[in-house]
Amino acid sequence: MNTEIKKELDKIKPVQKIKEAVESSEELSVQIEYIGKCQEYIMDLKNRLGRPLYACINTFGCQMNARDSEKLLGILKEIGFVETDDETKADFVLYNTCTVRENANLRVYGRLGQLRGLKRKKPHMLIALCGCMMQEPEVVEKIKKSYRFVDIVFGTFNIYELAQLIYERITSNKQVVDIRQDTNEIVENLPVERKFSFKSGVNIMYGCDKFCTYCIVPYVRGREKSREPKEIIREIEHLVADGVKEVMLLGQNVNSYGKGLDDDVTFANLLAEIDKIEGLERIRFMTPYPSDFGDDVIEVCSKSTKICNHFHMPVQSGSTRLLKKMNRRYTKEEYLSLIDRIRAKLPNVSFTTDIIVGFPGETEEDFLETLDVVRKANYDSAYTFIYSKRTGTPAAKFEDQVPEDVVKDRFNRLLEVVDEVCHKNSKRFEGQTARVLVEGLDDHEEGMVTGRMTNNILVHFKGDASLIGSLVDVKLVECKGFYYMGELV
Repeated sequence: MNTEIKKELDKIKPVQKIKEAVESSEELSVQIEYIGKCQEYIMDLKNRLGRPLYACINTFGCQMNARDSEKLLGILKEIGFVETDDETKADFVLYNTCTVRENANLRVYGRLGQLRGLKRKKPHMLIALCGCMMQEPEVVEKIKKSYRFVDIVFGTFNIYELAQLIYERITSNKQVVDIRQDTNEIVENLPVERKFSFKSGVNIMYGCDKFCTYCIVPYVRGREKSREPKEIIREIEHLVADGVKEVMLLGQNVNSYGKGLDDDVTFANLLAEIDKIEGLERIRFMTPYPSDFGDDVIEVCSKSTKICNHFHMPVQSGSTRLLKKMNRRYTKEEYLSLIDRIRAKLPNVSFTTDIIVGFPGETEEDFLETLDVVRKANYDSAYTFIYSKRTGTPAAKFEDQVPEDVVKDRFNRLLEVVDEVCHKNSKRFEGQTARVLVEGLDDHEEGMVTGRMTNNILVHFKGDASLIGSLVDVKLVECKGFYYMGELV
């Protein structure tokens, strides 16, 4: 056997080790067996090609997708693939897709056209598509008809079955399409390949019950399902033992956590229990829903030294009339009252938000209400979007669409106010010393590193790779708008 191949094969953990490392369940055991079967296939193919096999995952969309991709990569590496960022080098290419906006679908179709040529040169190459886009029936039909060279198609409810799907493909030599419309099955504890050694996302729930009129997520991610608290605690404890200092609790609506569980457990209860985990230094969560953000959560956050001083609080619009049309379950006044209640308990808190401009029926008065919220909420930053129709949502059928030139004018005016408010607000920490988690080398300047404060604001300062993953004190010398230049103390 080629020496290089032997080195790669030696890196593969025996399946038995995974069995010993996790709590057994019927579905988990099934997937572990499929990992073992795929390992045998990969070993044989490596032998025949005389080189390692490479896998490339491209992730589109949100942090939920990013976490899913870590799980998918963990399975692929356990099978025996070596990670690469280069699609032209890859023997397995997977697109984890997003479908929040229709142009995201177009991007995927464009990229698939390029993969067709690559596969002609490498007949053994496998191409897989998963994620939210695959939950749309018309998309799946288009893939089956026009992109027959795609080997595996699956959705958001069975990503844990990747090894099984690969095995079905290599044994049947046919395109495998496995889309579920929903599931009560939550399968964790399979291998995960984290992007960062010192921080990690942790799914606490899946799905969404809100059905905002502009949003496709409930249709492609399903209804809300919460993980058992003991499983979440156990996962975080394992992560901390493996060197993780910061966790991000993930869910479409994290503060709806508890639905479907037998015990009377709330998001506030879960936060309080996670806060007790020894060795864990930072806790974040994404994304809370304003009307579900109760005083019990505020109280837990105010007493914790680990929960980060930053909340992403999507407002979408400042107009109560439009919020009702969007099926957002709060008014402008209720939203601002929540911001005030949080600030009363956490004076130095930082807020970020999402804002949509040009939602159907938006008037100038509605838009001015949004500007008013931006000024009163004092955001540190805002993600601003021009409304675009999303087929499959109620809002796509609304007739009172706003003219394009009006939308663009309002969007530019919003950006001006956001920049003014956010720059002024972010500057308030100038001259102070902050605790910073160093995340990596600076992309733009040699000899610099980049870290993040508890309030999620980035800081750039002199340092080297030895600092990555460390919590250090940094003096915030100069605010540059949405980030700081600092000096290591």
